[in-house]
Amino acid sequence: MTKISIIIAVKNAKDPLKRTLDSIRAQTIPLEIIVIDSLSSDGTLNVITQNQDIISAYRSEPDRGISDAFNKGLKLATGDYINYQGAGDLLFAPDCIERLFSNVVDTDILICGKVMRVQEDGTPLWVAPKQIKAFKPSTLLFKMSLPHQGLFTHRSFFEKFGVFDLEMKFAMDYELLLRAYHQFPKTVVKDIIVSKWQAGGVGSNRILEVFDEYHRIKMQHHIAAPSLLKLIDQLNRLKYRIKTKWLRLAY
Repeated sequence: MTKISIIIAVKNAKDPLKRTLDSIRAQTIPLEIIVIDSLSSDGTLNVITQNQDIISAYRSEPDRGISDAFNKGLKLATGDYINYQGAGDLLFAPDCIERLFSNVVDTDILICGKVMRVQEDGTPLWVAPKQIKAFKPSTLLFKMSLPHQGLFTHRSFFEKFGVFDLEMKFAMDYELLLRAYHQFPKTVVKDIIVSKWQAGGVGSNRILEVFDEYHRIKMQHHIAAPSLLKLIDQLNRLKYRIKTKWLRLAY
């Protein structure tokens, strides 16, 4: 049976972490759960100890950010496939991972389901990817088209392309995929919602900085000609400004 590891990075989020662990507890197949806590002071550690029956390993210590926490979790994980959830993210249905991994073969290096973006009260906002079809790495030119809450990465990917870059503040998952852009492995995308991705996070109010990091890592990995990357960056920023203005007018 394929072994699946889920890594959760958390800091001072005891109630969201409990909800995440509750959704994991309801799963129909066994999972290896790794929790990396950035030395929380709000009772998060109590939630971890209260759920040690489903947590395979945890660390509670200072770290250098999300990339560092993700890498610590990867070192502890023993699964064939690795997935990352945030505190507050919820696995969508009890059988979602079991269904996602039906008919998986050894050559499936990246397996991705859908993610539902929800407000903090659980109200759905949107679902991505919108359309399920054969994955093309070129979609990564424009955005992170494989959302990490729905992405299960075979450990051979990390062995070939490395781990998360500690210099990344927002787009550590995106940067790792772009690192593999020119020799992208076999990827299977399924029409199964895996996770409810809760709004918020480190980049929620810093979108221009996120765009800066996106553009920088695309240039770094020579994803396309610099002129094309600059145009895509400008289009993404324009689309964001139009969307923001429309929302202000709507409300």
